[in-house]
Amino acid sequence: MAVLAVIGLAAASASAAPGKRVSKTFSGPKVNAGTVTETSDMGRIVLSLSSDFKVPDTPDPHWQIVDEKGNVFLLQRLAIKGDRVNTSITLPAYIKGISKVQIYCAWAEVVLGETTFDGPSTN
Repeated sequence: MAVLAVIGLAAASASAAPGKRVSKTFSGPKVNAGTVTETSDMGRIVLSLSSDFKVPDTPDPHWQIVDEKGNVFLLQRLAIKGDRVNTSITLPAYIKGISKVQIYCAWAEVVLGETTFDGPSTN
């Protein structure tokens, strides 16, 4: 009986495991490499840049999200103090689904590169 309970608990945990999807390669005037992986953590969307993503040499690159309704959300800077980079971001709860992930230069007000996903959102 205890073995069945453990197996049932393991199956329930596996079915609650977060989904995962990987974007197409970024394309744009300054960003043409790397992808984004979308996962779900406790109902929140988490985005992570691939290791081959190169931060563009521009004054103020940011994460920017276009949701499934066409709303645009300018979020965190990519580069932070020193040589550190925000390679991962947890989206605010009010962003429910992603249409595009963009790298946006807030100084020049231009999209440097963008990518999309195939299939439905993990959230």
